[in-house]
Amino acid sequence: MDGSGERSLPEPDSQGSAAGDDIEIVVNVGGVRQVLYGDLLSQYPETRLAELINCLAGGYDTIFSLCDDYDPGKREFYFDRDPDAFKCVIEVYYFGEVHMKKGICPICFKNEMDFWKVDLKFLDDCCKSHLSEKREELEEIARRVQLILDDLGVDAAEGRWRRCQKCVWKFLEKPESSCPARVVAVLSFLLILVSSVVMCMGTIPELQVLDAEGNRVEHPTLENVETACIGWFTLEYLLRLFSSPNKLHFALSFMNIVDVLAILPFYVSLTLTHLGARMMELTNVQQAVQALRIMRIARIFKRARHSSGLQTLTYALKRSFKELGLLLMYLAVGIFVFSALGYTMEQSHPETLFKSIPQSFWWAIITMTTVGYGDIYPKTTLGKLNAAISFLCGVIAIALPIHPIINNFVRYYNKQRVLETAAKHELELMELNSSSGGEGKTGGSRSDLDNLPPEPAGKEAPSCSSRLKLSHSDTFIPLLTEEKHHRTRLQSCK
Repeated sequence: MDGSGERSLPEPDSQGSAAGDDIEIVVNVGGVRQVLYGDLLSQYPETRLAELINCLAGGYDTIFSLCDDYDPGKREFYFDRDPDAFKCVIEVYYFGEVHMKKGICPICFKNEMDFWKVDLKFLDDCCKSHLSEKREELEEIARRVQLILDDLGVDAAEGRWRRCQKCVWKFLEKPESSCPARVVAVLSFLLILVSSVVMCMGTIPELQVLDAEGNRVEHPTLENVETACIGWFTLEYLLRLFSSPNKLHFALSFMNIVDVLAILPFYVSLTLTHLGARMMELTNVQQAVQALRIMRIARIFKRARHSSGLQTLTYALKRSFKELGLLLMYLAVGIFVFSALGYTMEQSHPETLFKSIPQSFWWAIITMTTVGYGDIYPKTTLGKLNAAISFLCGVIAIALPIHPIINNFVRYYNKQRVLETAAKHELELMELNSSSGGEGKTGGSRSDLDNLPPEPAGKEAPSCSSRLKLSHSDTFIPLLTEEKHHRTRLQSCK
């Protein structure tokens, strides 16, 4: 022991391995001073801290390959790393596993573990799930940025036809790319609405006309509007098909199949109408084709890829299959029980409306879902009591799974907004870096952090657990000033 009350790091000798167990390793991580012991670190010899035990024998080259700075007088190793993450990493030496502290970015924590050469297998499973989720977010951000860059970039090696094809695809598939593309997207959406309205108006008897045989048919004006809409839909589909980068994937896409089903009945009906008097006997076929025209309403869902709200709703339903399954199970059990009870209790009434248990299913469904059409209702006292209980049970069964579904919706919606903002910030940062000319002067570079002046006084950092008696720590001068005591965008997770 010297005057400071601390054991100094002994010089390496011929008994280096034997003396290594008694060595004290003094490290200063981000301004927090920590004393560790060789017998503790030697449990994991492949880690960076364990390599510090015998690094003095290799000279300054070996020392500075492991740390950022070294004070020979204090025998102290300096690391410009996150002290909070370091306190989580050293848990592997005491407990054999690492738990990530709440509030630390999972990607940054993984980088810290890689720096200290601690394998990810020591990370607890609950923390690995957060890391996987953050990786997926970063991959989604990278995908969105790449899509934007692909839209902005022009390859000079591409031929004229290929460039024209990409322009047409971008014009029809990405309304946000330009003002004319947005106008075309709005026009297409309005024509979808017009086509749907015309289809509905064509069924109103007052707007129908009589043909030569005295049958009611659609008004010619409505037919002309429908023909114009179908012509636009056909032209749009063919242009998108010819400009598609992957035509097979385009043709097999669900929404594009819906587009075909919305257009095809018109041409099938037109063909059947003009094939001659012999084919006019296929009235039933024409009625079936007319019924297929309802498929054009499904084209409205094509706008889902440009609407974050519809995408969020779809994702929330996909992630809530378990809750929806519980809801259906509760309702199915309740419907079976209360319909059977209702049928039994109503048999004593001479004018009962419950003819059978399967017929009672309809009454149980509209009662438990609080619809109550009134076409079937109980007339006995016990039947009314059964109806009241089924009503209350239905409300409870429906209300229980709703909260998780809403949570999934809100969580995914907020996540999509964060990802969109992060992708825009990433593009802004790339533009800023490119405009700086590669001089390394962008905010958030590593050199800027190294040149920051020290702060005169820092706040006390939390020490390790009191029961970890093999080490002790105190607070040192922080490396960052008060004005810049934060991680920059390049160092933090998007």
